[in-house]
Amino acid sequence: MPFPDFYNGKKVFITGHTGFKGSWLSRLLLACGAEITGYALEATEQSLYNLLKLGKDIISIIGDIRDRENLVKSVKDSKSDIIIHMAAQPLVRKSYESPAYTFETNVMGTVNILEALRECDSARSFLNVTTDKVYENKEWHWGYRENEPLCGYDPYSNSKSCSELVTYSYKNSFFKDSNTAISTARSGNVIGGGDFSKDRIIPDCAYYASIGEPIIIRNPFSTRPYQHVLECLSGYLLLTQRQWENKSEYSGSYNFGPNDKSCVTTGQLTDMFCRFWGRGTEWINKSDGGPHEANFLKLDCSKSKSVLGWIPNWDIEKAVQKTVEWYTCYYNGGDVSLLTDKQIIDYLKNN
Repeated sequence: MPFPDFYNGKKVFITGHTGFKGSWLSRLLLACGAEITGYALEATEQSLYNLLKLGKDIISIIGDIRDRENLVKSVKDSKSDIIIHMAAQPLVRKSYESPAYTFETNVMGTVNILEALRECDSARSFLNVTTDKVYENKEWHWGYRENEPLCGYDPYSNSKSCSELVTYSYKNSFFKDSNTAISTARSGNVIGGGDFSKDRIIPDCAYYASIGEPIIIRNPFSTRPYQHVLECLSGYLLLTQRQWENKSEYSGSYNFGPNDKSCVTTGQLTDMFCRFWGRGTEWINKSDGGPHEANFLKLDCSKSKSVLGWIPNWDIEKAVQKTVEWYTCYYNGGDVSLLTDKQIIDYLKNN
């Protein structure tokens, strides 16, 4: 995988750097020698960002993606080569509770970062990270391709569909004849150490397992394209490199998901977690009558594989094993910063 050498000395601007994926991305880019400026809300007290002490290694700007003036200034001042937009309200259930906030953050936040990009002469590569849930879900048993209709059902998914459309409009309206390449990335459900978000399967598994109680699963029969967080992040970095080098050939939308055998049900995923955690860990099916969630969702990643040369590295078993290794270290008071770096090195060596 060519991107580690490419990013040495590159200036990268990341929105949402204090979040779960943003923290892994920051650590990965630091390992590649990049200079990072991050823009995001304050990290929660229990967060991967704080555990890794990332604030001492990057320029961290605490701000709201909805604050256009502050965001534009921050992007211009950074003089970045590459911008990766990850800031979002990322939770489906929270989007039902706070739909207006979700749309403001995910749609207008995208408008604001693209307005900032218009005033940033240095950036040659821009990536908007969305989700596999942008597609109109017809419960098909085959993967969605990048040319399928966009129409998310719930406020989170729909706001991300809108974010895709906003990016498409700006790309064609303002950057068609510029030197800046623009793309969007749609990834599957990510797992990995350091996610402490509410209503996510792996953080729930780790918490209940750590206190010796049965893991509660809301919908064990829903199928999702689960993958380790490093999988999609490697795709993002490969894409931003390719389009930095050749705008016209690589701009566009790309799916980053696991191979078919790693698309498993939530129950199967939890079975793997319990097996790797050991100590008699088990789970129970207990629906809480929550809002609508899709039953079957899978991505077709043929484009990323053929055009970019990206391939998944860790299958679902390996992804769960690495995730359990991380949370076991955390709940036993181990050095998760050292372990995070070790997992990044292991991943890069295997590519």
